[in-house]
Amino acid sequence: MRVSTTDIKAALRHLKKADPVLARHIDSVGAYGLVPRKQDTFESLVQSIVYQQLNGKAAATIHSRVLALFGGEKGLTPKLLLRMPAAKLRGAGLSANKLLAMRDLAEKTLSGVVKPRKELEKLADEEIIARLTEVRGIGAWTVQMFLMFKLGRPDVLPSGDYGVRKAFGLMYRKNGRLPPPSVLEKHGRIWAPYRSVASWYLWRRLDTVGQS
Repeated sequence: MRVSTTDIKAALRHLKKADPVLARHIDSVGAYGLVPRKQDTFESLVQSIVYQQLNGKAAATIHSRVLALFGGEKGLTPKLLLRMPAAKLRGAGLSANKLLAMRDLAEKTLSGVVKPRKELEKLADEEIIARLTEVRGIGAWTVQMFLMFKLGRPDVLPSGDYGVRKAFGLMYRKNGRLPPPSVLEKHGRIWAPYRSVASWYLWRRLDTVGQS
């Protein structure tokens, strides 16, 4: 299931009725702006691995260098990645651990553990998380971002995400303290089945931090 324009209208009605605090924030932010990018599983997860623990500019530079080795994103395939000499990939800026993760991703894509986007779209969120986290270096948070930003799944709550937790603390706790994931998960039940939409609006709360 992917979020459609009709789904967004239903989601906003549900969230505003279920949660007065979030309702006021939604009215302040305005229109929902998450537009999923159509990108295949392998390409998307290669990018996710490159971007781990790096700032956006540095990660983008390394990602561009890696893609250049294959003539661009469409030239990057699991087979060609496995054939590419490690020295060239390391020379593009990949760490040893990220290189191992990317090669494991390529191997699991070829073996069928990691399925193409069209096949993943038929699976439930939980099954996708279980499959993709078999890859070295791919954790639940990375797959949750894939579900939200690439597949457009409507009911994902990344309760371990720092930004979501920070925003929740600012909006729902008098002391503004960062809540544990369990608190977010408990409160988030009222947002289902549109927790991805609620999460996007929580991220937007951080856009106003420091503003009067």
